[in-house]
Amino acid sequence: MLKEFKEFAMKGNLVDIAVAFVMGAAFKDVVTSFTGGIVSPIIGLIFKSDFKGLKYVIQDGTVNGDGVVEGETAIMWGEFLTYVIDFLIVAFVMFLIIKGINALKRKEEEVPSGPSDNELLSEIRDLLKK
Repeated sequence: MLKEFKEFAMKGNLVDIAVAFVMGAAFKDVVTSFTGGIVSPIIGLIFKSDFKGLKYVIQDGTVNGDGVVEGETAIMWGEFLTYVIDFLIVAFVMFLIIKGINALKRKEEEVPSGPSDNELLSEIRDLLKK
């Protein structure tokens, strides 16, 4: 059973998936940094506030002695929108990567491969007739 598991774990596809997973996790951090550090401030300028801090307050809270708001109920739509932008950026980049890989695969398939079987058989037939 251990031998079967080792064979399964060392198959090329599983290792490729593991590498892609690690790279995807790292790429997510890059996109989150891009969105939080570049996109959000620009959009925040439009709304004149921190983009991630945008919210719709349903019920006001009270400020305690430490200056922290307690008991506030709010819809954090700015944070949600930041994550939607992150997702869209990741999805678009993945689309571009897959599109590039598919284009490379098509180029490999388009390599001319000599005459087809039918053409070869026709040539053999013609040669035998002579």
